[in-house]
Amino acid sequence: MKKTKKRKLKIGRIIVVCTILIAVIFLLVLLLKGTGKIISKEETKFLASNVYEVVLYDYDKENQIIKENQKVVRGLEVKAKTDDGITIDEKKYIPITFNKENYYVLDSSLVNTKEESVLEKVIYVRTPASILESTDNPKIISQGSKGQALEVISYDNIDEEGKVNTYKVKVDDKEGYIYGKYIELNEEEAKKNYEAEKYDAIHSKIKNSYGGGDAIDLDFYPVEKVSFEDNKMPNAVYSLYLNGGVIGSVDAYIEYAKTTKINAFVVDIVDDTAISYPSDVMKEISPTSYGHAINSVDDYKNAIQKIKDAGFYVIGRITVFKDSYYVTDHPENAISSKTSGNPFKHNSAYWPSAYSRDVWYYKVALAKEAVEWFGFNEINYDYVRFPDRMMSVEDSVNLHNTYEESKVQAIQRFVQYATDEIHKVNAYVSVDVFGESTNGSYTTAYGQYWPAISNVVDVISGMPYPDHFSNGYYGISKPWNHPYELMYNWASEAMKRQEECPTPAVVRTWIQAYDVMTYVDSNGIDYNAENVEKEIEGLYDAGAMGGYITWNSGSNLSKYKLQKGAFDRDYYKEYNNGDNN
Repeated sequence: MKKTKKRKLKIGRIIVVCTILIAVIFLLVLLLKGTGKIISKEETKFLASNVYEVVLYDYDKENQIIKENQKVVRGLEVKAKTDDGITIDEKKYIPITFNKENYYVLDSSLVNTKEESVLEKVIYVRTPASILESTDNPKIISQGSKGQALEVISYDNIDEEGKVNTYKVKVDDKEGYIYGKYIELNEEEAKKNYEAEKYDAIHSKIKNSYGGGDAIDLDFYPVEKVSFEDNKMPNAVYSLYLNGGVIGSVDAYIEYAKTTKINAFVVDIVDDTAISYPSDVMKEISPTSYGHAINSVDDYKNAIQKIKDAGFYVIGRITVFKDSYYVTDHPENAISSKTSGNPFKHNSAYWPSAYSRDVWYYKVALAKEAVEWFGFNEINYDYVRFPDRMMSVEDSVNLHNTYEESKVQAIQRFVQYATDEIHKVNAYVSVDVFGESTNGSYTTAYGQYWPAISNVVDVISGMPYPDHFSNGYYGISKPWNHPYELMYNWASEAMKRQEECPTPAVVRTWIQAYDVMTYVDSNGIDYNAENVEKEIEGLYDAGAMGGYITWNSGSNLSKYKLQKGAFDRDYYKEYNNGDNN
C-alpha cells in the first residue's frame, strides 16, 4: 500500500516538474521573440514572381521602414524564416538569407519548389509566333497574334534572367506551346513595335503596290544569331552547287574543289520533283515524293560523308512552296482554283500554299531529319515565297489564308518557325530570295521583303543573276553583259536593306555560273572565269562579304573547271586581311 502511494506521488511530481519546464520554455520563447534575439527555424524556399525579378528589401528596425535593396531573378534558392515575418502597410515581409546576406521579401515571393516560381497566369504575344502541339514534335495548332492574351497552364524551365523558355498555354480551347522569347508579361509592352521611332519610320514608307502586304505589319524585334561550338560556319562560304543527279560523281567534284578556295557544297535534298533520296518523313507525309527518289539513302549518305570527310562545309537545299508531288498527296493544302476547287498549276508546277501550316511542318521535319541523318551544317530553303507573276489570276485562286495574314507576314513567320526548329539540331538556316527583294520602295507580290527575312535567319541568299535583270536596270545597258556593275549596284542596295533591321543575317549570294540565256540575248557573254570573278568582286566591293554559291542547274563540272580562276581567290582574306575560318 505504501509503495503504491509513493509511486503515485513520484509520478505526480514528475508531471508538475514537466509542466513547469514547459511553461518556462514558453515564456522564454515569448520574451526572446519580443527582443528579436530568437533564431527561427530556417526553411528552404524559392523566390517567385509574376515578373522576371524579385525585390529584396532591407528593414530599418529602429524606424520600422522597409526599403528596396536590389532585384534578383526568380527561381533562386534561399533560406527563409517563415514564422518570423513583419507586417508593414498591411504587407507581410519574411526574413531570408541569400548569398550569406540577410534580406526581407514579400511572403508572396516565397514558394516551396523551383517549379512554382513562375506566377504569371496570363501572357501577351509580342512577336507573332506559332503555337505548337508539342515542343518535341512541333506541329502547329494555332498562330499567336500581336497583343493576344494567352492563359498560362505551365512552363518548362527558366533561364538565368528569370525568363521562361517555353510556356504551355490555352488558346481557342486548345492547349499548346509558345516560346517565351516571343511574349511580354503585360499587354502594353506586347503591343509596342521595337524601336518604333527608328524602324516604323523606315517600314511605314514601304508601299504595298503589288499585294504583298504592308511592311509596317512585320516584326523587327532583335533575334539572337547562333554560333554552334561543334559546327562553325566559315566567315565566307565559297560553294559549288550539286543537284541530286550528280551524287554518284561526287568524288570528281571534291577533287576539283580541293584545287581551289571552294570550302563548301550546296547539295539538293528536294528540288520540286527532283527527290534526292527516299526520306522517312516523305514516306509518312508525301509518299509520292518518296517513290520518286533518285538515289538510295546509303548512296546519298556516302556522298555527303565524303564531302564532310574532305573538310567541306555542307548545306542541304530544299525547295519549300513549289512541290508538285506534295500537292498530289495533299491537294487540300495547295493553291487551288476557286472555280473547280482543284490545285492550280502555275509555271508548270503545283504550289502548296505558303499559308499552310501543314506544309511548314513537313518542310521543317524533312530538314531536321536530313541534319540528323547526314550531318548537314546548314539547311538552305529555296522557293520561300508565293508564286511570282500571279497578279492577273490572283482573284481566281484560293490561297487558303486561314489566319488572315499578308504574304510578307506568312513568309516571315515561316522562316521564324523553321529557324527555331532547325537550330534545335545545331544547324544553321539560309533562305534564298529574288534579287528584286532588295528594292527599298515596295514589298514584293510574292511575299519576300528583305529586312523581314534577314532579321530572322542566319544567312540570306539573294539570287541576282545578271541575265534576270531587264535592259537598263540600274541604268546599265544589257546588265547581263556587265557582271561587275550589276552585282555592285545590287549588293549596294542589299547592304542598305541590312541596316533596316536590328539583327541582319550574313549576306551570301547566288552568282550566275552559266552563260547568258539565249532568250535574253543570243549574243550575250560567256560566263567564264573572268566574268564570274567580276560578279564576286562586285559583291565584295559593295560590302556583301559572306561568300557566294554557284548557280548552274546542271552542276556542270566542265563549266566549273573553266571558271577555276574565279574560285582560286580567297576574297574574304583579301578584303579583310584575316583568315576565313
